[in-house]
Amino acid sequence: MERLKVASLFCGCGGTDVGLLGGFDFLGKHYTENRIDIVYANDIDDNACSIFKENFNITPDNRDIREVSSNDIPEFDILTGGFPCQSFSIVAQNPKRLGIKDDRGKLFFEMCRILKERQPKCFIAENVKGILTANNRNAFPLIIKEFEDCGYDVKYDILNSADFGVPQKRERVIIVGFRKDLNIRFEFPKVEITEEDEYTPLKTVIENDVDERYYFSQKAVDGMMRKRATMNKGRAQDIEKPCNTVGSHLAKVSLNSTDPVLMVNGRYRRFTPREVARIQSFPENFKLVGSESAQYRALGNAIPPIMFWYVTNTVMEYLKK
Repeated sequence: MERLKVASLFCGCGGTDVGLLGGFDFLGKHYTENRIDIVYANDIDDNACSIFKENFNITPDNRDIREVSSNDIPEFDILTGGFPCQSFSIVAQNPKRLGIKDDRGKLFFEMCRILKERQPKCFIAENVKGILTANNRNAFPLIIKEFEDCGYDVKYDILNSADFGVPQKRERVIIVGFRKDLNIRFEFPKVEITEEDEYTPLKTVIENDVDERYYFSQKAVDGMMRKRATMNKGRAQDIEKPCNTVGSHLAKVSLNSTDPVLMVNGRYRRFTPREVARIQSFPENFKLVGSESAQYRALGNAIPPIMFWYVTNTVMEYLKK
């Protein structure tokens, strides 16, 4: 099978793209290379683009996707992207139509625009689990219909990264569409791990010796303790289990939030950027550049590469057929 070309929208620091390419190691397991080349990447976040460039030797187009003509994108076979979902509204018409509340909502339609105009073999989109219940569960069926109207047979599923060997519980909605003329009836990959006691534990990716700046002050601990009786704060992780979902604001994590933290020898601390990269399943040779704040934001927004590798690997098998 010839190598396939990918256009990566909303690429961030490249979690989807590490998974797309394959050919990496994580915790002693090798994830084989997929016969894929990334020919185009786009993201508006300059810091995330810097990390992407450092790792893929590709300079992402950092224009607003609304300013990008589909003709600006080189020839490609697969389109990927995780579009914002906070901004959808339902227009009260008959039939109901998908609307937008602000500019972020327009980005989904840009992905559809490129699909309609370029008609690649397939697309892979991802989003948070909350997209299923947006607008009283009315938005998601219309999102699927928009994708179908672009000319694709569309399937979706909720995948948990922990089921695929990632040391983190992170649920994402994955949407896969194949161009209708290909007549492909896609089925998502089966989970690799079915028993929770076989999940990859957090302890496999944390460091034993970290700088003092990652520890919370006693004042912060005292403040958390005063509220802990009435609020679920200070979420110290059980290192024998996968971590709870890491988010994009880890640089500003506090004990008075619901963010995951560590307790080491009776002291609370936040994760280092490298630990967050491992929690997300980035390989050890993935380069982190820029400020720590930018690294936390980019890593927290990423999709776990290993989970995306399994999706990509399955997509490739269907395209081979």
